[in-house]
Amino acid sequence: MSVPLLPTVLITNTVPPDVLAPLVGVARIIQGPADGNVMARSEVLRLAPSLAGIVNQGELRVDAELLDAAPELRVVANVAMGVDNLDLPLMRARGVVATNVPSAFIESTADCTLGLILAVTRRLVEADRYVRAGGWTAFQPGVWDGMLLRGKTLGLVGYGRIGRAVEQRARAFGLEVVHHSRTPSSAPGYRPLPALLGESAIVSLHVPLNADSRGLIDATRLRQMPRGAILINMARGRVVREAELVAALQEGHLAGAGLDVFEDEPSVHPVLAGLPQVVLTPHLGGGTRESRREARLLSVHNVAAVLTGRPPSTPL
Repeated sequence: MSVPLLPTVLITNTVPPDVLAPLVGVARIIQGPADGNVMARSEVLRLAPSLAGIVNQGELRVDAELLDAAPELRVVANVAMGVDNLDLPLMRARGVVATNVPSAFIESTADCTLGLILAVTRRLVEADRYVRAGGWTAFQPGVWDGMLLRGKTLGLVGYGRIGRAVEQRARAFGLEVVHHSRTPSSAPGYRPLPALLGESAIVSLHVPLNADSRGLIDATRLRQMPRGAILINMARGRVVREAELVAALQEGHLAGAGLDVFEDEPSVHPVLAGLPQVVLTPHLGGGTRESRREARLLSVHNVAAVLTGRPPSTPL
């Protein structure tokens, strides 16, 4: 009597062996590169005809091309909060379950937001480069003075779970916090977007990417911010018109920016890297060891659940 073949699950990068435990005996597992990168889309498409499940880091575009190539696909798990890479209506029409990890990265992203705020306002990266290059030869009082956070206003564009976690941390630094979300709110501190931009010394973005938020922060919005303000983007790169941000920085209208995401990742506008008042990080906002493990485990559990006829924990 032949043994039924296990369904095949692709994980687009390599994960620690213990994370795979929920799939043992449930699926045959294919993993991506072991060098920290993710599998090329061309390779995913080559493997697609045999795939019943995919676990990806939120980088894989699940569209008609991929779904057409994967007739056996039953579930796609994003190891991410964001879902802008998924064509959800088409997946629903094809009967492919989609899941994400709605809470694993909240605390780590909020921590990183405060890190970027401090790095930009206190010129920490610029000062680090200066010391490493041997430029520091004497005490220089006043030369490296930055912005004191206490008493300044932080404007949060996006007031979901991450935004509220940032607010909690920001108040510990003495920041006043106002917020904006797509749906008007009676919560204390709510502002229409133009009002928020106009009163905030620091604006931090925490919105999902969708039709309303794409290109939300453009030249007009940047001009509504006070001269000398700072922009932090921990949302999605395409929420900001990058070339228009560059112009605002070059003109001196904005004093600085902290960017963890970019309009055309992994490409970065060539001018940004040469601006000392800008801190750039490679989309690492939610990436702590603890949060990554939690997110991977939840995603693998979700895939195992679907493949064994059970509902996933966090369906979209």
